[in-house]
Amino acid sequence: MKKIAVQDAVGMKLCHDITKMVPGEFKGPAFKRGHVIREEDVEELLRLGKEHIYVWEENAGEIHEDEAAIRIAKAIKGNNITFSEPQEGKTVLKATTKGLFKLKSALLYEINSIEDVTVTSLPNNFKVEEGQTVASGRIVPLVTKEKNVEKVEELCKIHGQVFQVNPYKKLKVGVVITGNEVFKGRIKDKFWPVIRKKLEYFEAEMFNQEYCPDEVEVIKEKILTFIQKGAEMIIVTGGMSVDPDDITPGAIKSTGADIVTYGVPVQPGNMFMLAYLGSVPIMGVPGAAAYYKTTVFDVILPRLFSGEKLNKNDFIRMGEGGLCNNCQLCQYPNCYYCR
Repeated sequence: MKKIAVQDAVGMKLCHDITKMVPGEFKGPAFKRGHVIREEDVEELLRLGKEHIYVWEENAGEIHEDEAAIRIAKAIKGNNITFSEPQEGKTVLKATTKGLFKLKSALLYEINSIEDVTVTSLPNNFKVEEGQTVASGRIVPLVTKEKNVEKVEELCKIHGQVFQVNPYKKLKVGVVITGNEVFKGRIKDKFWPVIRKKLEYFEAEMFNQEYCPDEVEVIKEKILTFIQKGAEMIIVTGGMSVDPDDITPGAIKSTGADIVTYGVPVQPGNMFMLAYLGSVPIMGVPGAAAYYKTTVFDVILPRLFSGEKLNKNDFIRMGEGGLCNNCQLCQYPNCYYCR
């Protein structure tokens, strides 16, 4: 780049965006790359603190921030992600569908270790909506060595793209609500309205919920009947604590399902259970899910609806960030919970 005094730059093209900031009101380009400086622009540029501008001089082996941002975005974006044209030297990546945002942490770390390259994103396993911003990429200076961007492209050729959004599958779901007090009509069921609302978000095909007493064989039969009907996910509520008469975990185990975990380092929802009978996930959901807006149940549902199969290590990692602060106004998933 060639540095020129603003007063001498009339008729020349800017080689980068010039940003204007008005605190609390505006932040964006006052002059965009390629703008031809006019006499009337000089005073405004001086007010923005720009006594000099830069014009581009072709230099073999170097790449401008806009081209770098585009090439970085193309390299890192995977399925169901698009990107914008550069603004102020950066591209913004957005989800093209509602789903679960996934990233390769080790690859992202390696890319951000490359000189001048910065890529930032939402956390892994983040629930996103169509059109939501998920990541951004740019270089720090106005130009960098082209080899730095080539390193990004090479890493993504070897390891695949860094980011993708996995859309939710429309699964068939059976819900078993346990508890003598509900089954016998002593108290009103608080679980089903909560569960139904959460499942509607994923556009699940729901079978009629089944109520049953605290009896292992009855709970087992209800689970197996749902699977015979074609259920692709089973949710069993209540009876998940360590009290002697809380027998839901034993009932799930009696189906022959493989237990992934019973008890997780997450609050609320410590007594959550996940098992698989063949490919069908069976969740044991503790009472916390009926009373708290967000529990580990909300963290697991997007991952299962996106087709992911979880293992014990997935739950162990949730301990860091797994303590919900019970904010007065819940902002989940826009918070640290289970990140």
